[in-house]
Amino acid sequence: TIRDEDDFLDHLNYIHFNPVRHGLARCPHCWPHSSFAKWVESGDYPADWGCSCDGRQPPPSPPVFDRIAEAAGE
Repeated sequence: TIRDEDDFLDHLNYIHFNPVRHGLARCPHCWPHSSFAKWVESGDYPADWGCSCDGRQPPPSPPVFDRIAEAAGE
């Protein structure tokens, strides 16, 4: 259950960063099965969110998903 807007955004970030976290893609935009491109198109994410392409440094730290884990009882 999504509790509020912040929780919704946490879940979106989790979904979009998960392939990177598990080594399936280098950046969120590289995962072909993601809805990330649609969210970029709508202006909700910058195109380089979580990106380490073109020699950029990887994000200093991946998004924190503590609130999701707490809500799930993990």
